[in-house]
Amino acid sequence: MRTKALLSGLALAVGLAAMPGALAAAEVEFRISHQLPPGHHIAKLVESFAEDVAARTDGRVEVQVFGANQAFAPDQNHPAVARGQIEGAISVNFQWGNTIPEMNVVTIPYYFTDLARIEKFPGSEAASILEEKLLERGVRNIAWFYTTRQSIFTSGHKPLVALEDFEGAKIRGLNRLVDQGLIAAGAAPAAMPGSEVYQALQTRVIDAGLTDVSAAYSRKFFEVQDYGTVAPFFTVYFHLYVNPQWWDGLPDDLRTAIAEAAAEAEQGSIALTEATAEEAIELLQQEGMQLHIQSAEEAEAFKAVMQPPVMQEFLQSSPDAQRLIDAVEQL
Repeated sequence: MRTKALLSGLALAVGLAAMPGALAAAEVEFRISHQLPPGHHIAKLVESFAEDVAARTDGRVEVQVFGANQAFAPDQNHPAVARGQIEGAISVNFQWGNTIPEMNVVTIPYYFTDLARIEKFPGSEAASILEEKLLERGVRNIAWFYTTRQSIFTSGHKPLVALEDFEGAKIRGLNRLVDQGLIAAGAAPAAMPGSEVYQALQTRVIDAGLTDVSAAYSRKFFEVQDYGTVAPFFTVYFHLYVNPQWWDGLPDDLRTAIAEAAAEAEQGSIALTEATAEEAIELLQQEGMQLHIQSAEEAEAFKAVMQPPVMQEFLQSSPDAQRLIDAVEQL
């Protein structure tokens, strides 16, 4: 598979680079906490990043990755890094909720899902605005790991293809902001973490699911849902941030090496995520799920209904919201 080839190629390059300094003793410990399961493509990318850091620093920096909530729960990662309990963590953008409402810009329906815009985001003014907000909250962002732009609306009894199909459907929501778009389509969203959606669908607590295509496969939604509509509904980023005091205290050469490895992983996440999504769609179909790929015309119809209320609420969520939108429009 293409995703395996991408990761294998990165691992080979890292392994060859690491050989000269393989025996060097680590002088810096860089612990990273995240919530992702080992099989997630971003979790695998982070493991490759850890190896790359070791290679670039000749083993002077040892990156220890604590995935699947081994070290801290998702809502504990930010305070743990800010307090210096751990050097770094990876969070999903929409977990910041009301703390940094600007982080929701990429989840505005049908707004940030153009691949060209995603490719231009790292290092942009828009990214810098969000990084300023993170620094104000006591953490320094060092990488944006693009995770998905291919959402899927899953259902059990009938496909959700037209807007009227959402009328009255109890669907997994994302957060208060994004849910305004679902409500505009007539759905009744119920916010819940991804880990709880399978059981909620199985027990019919909700009628429909909303996630990205890769998660729909890894969480085996095909076992409890017959239909899926793939749509460019929103984009999601997992981002890597560190304790600023720890970061500033690193020797210049080590800080540079980590930053370069982070930038490499940041760029690598784009091709990896795109390939993973393509494979997930094929795998869902192989498992018997009947998929509908939303056409450009259908996407425009959904956008016309779902985007305006979300955009309006986003612009009211922060004094800097319009500044961020203006920056995104330049991408």
